[in-house]
Amino acid sequence: MTKELDEQIAAAIAEQHVLRTQVRLHDDYGELRLVAGVDAGFEAEGTIIRAAVVVLRLPDLLPVDYALVRQPVTFPYVPGLLAFREAPAIIAAISRLRTSPDLIICDGHGIAHPRRCGIACHIGVLLDRPTIGCAKHRLIGQFTPPPAERGARQPLYDGDEQIGWVLRTRATAQPVFVSPGHRVSLDRSPELVMACTTRYRLPETTRFAHRLASDHQLPLIPCSSLHEEEE
Repeated sequence: MTKELDEQIAAAIAEQHVLRTQVRLHDDYGELRLVAGVDAGFEAEGTIIRAAVVVLRLPDLLPVDYALVRQPVTFPYVPGLLAFREAPAIIAAISRLRTSPDLIICDGHGIAHPRRCGIACHIGVLLDRPTIGCAKHRLIGQFTPPPAERGARQPLYDGDEQIGWVLRTRATAQPVFVSPGHRVSLDRSPELVMACTTRYRLPETTRFAHRLASDHQLPLIPCSSLHEEEE
């Protein structure tokens, strides 16, 4: 690891410590009519990030808007610092939407993070938007596996502190790891994820965003509003 990279990582960690002080973990939103999912994929041997955002209408989860942005990767892969690799492109994609989502669900963690500042916190604070992290894998914490039925959940703890939920979104499938990012409470976050989940393990929000970011599968929506730009 070079000195320059060491300094880059140290600066990112310092920024997380600042951002975490701005995270608000109470429900601060109005009627939820539009919910967005965000995800990122990579191309050109990992040198280009492809960030996608898809907006769905509640409660029927019909896609109504989406955007895709490609940018050069400017930060290496470092566990715990995902936001610095993906958030700039994701925020650029969100800025290209024609709609304004009331809630954003991120493919990653919120406060279930060593410094309580995962990508959902990072994006939520920078945009001052309600956000939730819904990750496929645990980053930190201990838990008891939830029962096998859909909607079952168990707390995720770091020591004595609850930092999220282990949520069974599909019967017998592996659970997901849900934690609030910003302007959403710990108690409400799993309910909101379940409101966006159908028969799949992942909520429709991040499932659509993942397909767009990784496979270029465009959502079928009326009056297509794809905004795709090279930067």
